[in-house]
Amino acid sequence: MTERRLPPGSSGTTPDDPTPGRDATSAARGALHGAEPPGGDPAALRIITYNVRYFGHGTRGIASTSAAITRIAATLARLSPLPDLVCLQEVETQSLRSSTMNPRWHPEETQLDRLMTELHAELARRERRERYVAYYFPAHTYRLTSRTNIYTTGLAVIARDTFRIGHHNAERPHDITHRRRVKSLKQTRICAHVSFEHESGQRFDVFNTHLSLPSVFSREFWTGEARMGFGPNQLEEARVLADFVRREQRSDSFIVVGDFNSLPGSPVDRFLREEIGFVDAFARVRCMSESEARAFPTAGFMNLRMHLDHVYSSERLQWLDFTGTHPFGHKGEFAGLSDHVPLIARCRLPGGSR
Repeated sequence: MTERRLPPGSSGTTPDDPTPGRDATSAARGALHGAEPPGGDPAALRIITYNVRYFGHGTRGIASTSAAITRIAATLARLSPLPDLVCLQEVETQSLRSSTMNPRWHPEETQLDRLMTELHAELARRERRERYVAYYFPAHTYRLTSRTNIYTTGLAVIARDTFRIGHHNAERPHDITHRRRVKSLKQTRICAHVSFEHESGQRFDVFNTHLSLPSVFSREFWTGEARMGFGPNQLEEARVLADFVRREQRSDSFIVVGDFNSLPGSPVDRFLREEIGFVDAFARVRCMSESEARAFPTAGFMNLRMHLDHVYSSERLQWLDFTGTHPFGHKGEFAGLSDHVPLIARCRLPGGSR
């Protein structure tokens, strides 16, 4: 089981936390510190998708730092209302990169363990009673020896502990990687899937993914004006992703989020919207054209600013707002914490489920 409610040997609470070991009866915590979305809509969800760069942005991704984990956890705990779901990309388990500058607090600790410990500690410090459950989805491991990893890659899904889990593929995330050349060196790309039941009884599915960069071996990479989302390898991964969503969804209400490494209006984006029928939640809420959405960067590399992260969904979800979402390079709660900024969205679940 890859579920990590709390790190091994830890209660996950602080001495001042009044609610150690609490159960679902605490769902009545109501409006404490903005626990309910604006308007108190019981069927509304606040969702975050965020590439955290292995919590190593301060070292340009070379090594993870405890300060980055602490700052991201504290920023999440300060949000009002708090998120219901947090989907993360670029999360490690244990490796030289993850622990060289960030010593583990206990031998079995992973990055996700540390994040959850820090998140719950900050929530308790702020007297916020919400608690979360986290799932880790391993993608790839670069090994030095059989017992030592140089670095690892993976995804995470963090959810309120009041949601029921109907299904997840944390043990075997779905491989969406397109492999043609140097197969042994190609980094595995995956799609994480969790099927939830909301407190209201409504079911919904969450898919979290991270597509490859465009292949430098394709002619399009060197001849086209744009690259991100234009790679034939990326389009093949989008096809595998869409087929997986269609095959594995447990309800008609589903959300597909992540770092797609693809611009609005790119072949990948248009395929998912126009051929598969996914809704681009950000463009719909902000009433943006493809060119306008491209001008809202979610990631930065050197002097480049790009819109690479997306929130897609089925038509059944009603998207309400992206309050708290700021373009990369601008001031905001998450400024300077990663080479991406989170997309923070709120939607309303429909009245029924499949």
